[in-house]
Amino acid sequence: MTRSTHTSRLGLTTSEAARHLGVSLSTVRRWSDMGYLHGYRTPGGQRRFPVGELDEFVSSLEDRTNGAGRFVRESDGEAAAPAESPADVPRKP
Repeated sequence: MTRSTHTSRLGLTTSEAARHLGVSLSTVRRWSDMGYLHGYRTPGGQRRFPVGELDEFVSSLEDRTNGAGRFVRESDGEAAAPAESPADVPRKP
């Protein structure tokens, strides 16, 4: 099984999620602990995040900013924008 197939089936690790979002590892952990990102833990205690969940989170940030202060991923070819403060991140029900 290739790494991409394995990763897509199980979700991204915390460090892969951080790269995907263009934020630090500790930011992903904090957002997960605060309930902004929803993933699951493996039997060994590692966090996994479905790519769709991360993309939905980014979309919710973009919708909330209405185009001003757009959240930029590193894969877009630009440097990542500063992370919003946790008070500005919408909570999911």
